[in-house]
Amino acid sequence: MKVEDIKNFLVLGAGTLGMRVGLQAAISGFNVKIYDISEKSFERAKQTHLKLLSHLEKEKRFTGKVNEVLSRIQFTANLEEATRDADFVNESVTEDLNIKKSAWEKLDGLCPDHTIFTTNTSYMLPSMFLDFVGRTGKFCAFHFHDVFFANVVDVMPHPGTDREVVNLLMEMGKKLDQIPVLVEKENPGYLFNSMLMAVIGAAGNLAVKDIASIEDIDRSWMGNFKMPMGPFGILDEIGLDTAWHVSHNQKDAKSQRFAEFLKTYIDKNELGVKTGKGFYTYPNPRFKDKDFLFN
Repeated sequence: MKVEDIKNFLVLGAGTLGMRVGLQAAISGFNVKIYDISEKSFERAKQTHLKLLSHLEKEKRFTGKVNEVLSRIQFTANLEEATRDADFVNESVTEDLNIKKSAWEKLDGLCPDHTIFTTNTSYMLPSMFLDFVGRTGKFCAFHFHDVFFANVVDVMPHPGTDREVVNLLMEMGKKLDQIPVLVEKENPGYLFNSMLMAVIGAAGNLAVKDIASIEDIDRSWMGNFKMPMGPFGILDEIGLDTAWHVSHNQKDAKSQRFAEFLKTYIDKNELGVKTGKGFYTYPNPRFKDKDFLFN
C-alpha cells in the first residue's frame, strides 16, 4: 500500500489529541471517521475544530473552505460503522493499557485486511500491544504532539513491523503536514517526550519538595529560556490525567511521588485546559499576564 491508496482515515478517541489528528487528516484530504464511546465528546470536538480552523485562517496557515473540511469528518459511536471501510487507524484512547486493549481486541475482525494499524500512545511501547492487536506486521506507533503548532510525528516500529509500513508512515507524516522522525529502537517517550519528561519530572520534584511555588518554577523556566509557558503550564496543556498515567506507570520513587501530587488535582477534576482549571485557570491563565514574570 502507498499513501495515495489511503482514502479513509479512522481515529479512535475524540479527546484532546484524537480530535486534532482527525481535523488535520480532513484538512489533508482524507475522509475521516472519529470514533468514541462517549457521544458527549463529539460536540466539544466540533466546537474545537471550528476554533482551530479560525485560528489557522487568521495565521494564513489554512486557506481552504471550512465547510468542505468539516464535511469530510464523521463522528460515530458505532464501531462496526467506523471500521467498515477504514484504510488507516490511529488509536488515541486513554493512556491506560487495559482500555487500549479493549479497543484493539475488537478491531482486527472488523477492519479490512489491508488496514494499517497505528497507536498514538504517549509513553507505552508498541511491543506491549502485540498480544491483542492482531496483524502485528502492519502495526506501529504513530505519535503526534500538538498536531498544529508542534507538528512532529514519531514513527516508532516494534521489531516485527514491516519495513514497508515504516516507509509508508514516514510519507504519511508529510502528507499530514507533520515533521516525521524515525525512532529506530523502542523507547518510552519517543524523542521529545523523553526530553520533556526529564524537565517536567525535575519541576515536579521541586514542587513536591516545596522548594518553590509552581508559579516561581514556571517563572524561572520562562525567564531563562524566553518561553511563553513553563513546565506546569505545559502540563495543563498535556492534561494532568495523561501526565498521571505516564508518571504512575514509572516505578521510581520520584515518579510515584509526582503521580500522587497530580492525583490531588485529578480528584478535583482539575485536569488543565480541558476542564478549565489545573495548575492555572483557563482561558486566561496567570502566566499569560504581562506582569507575570515580575510579580
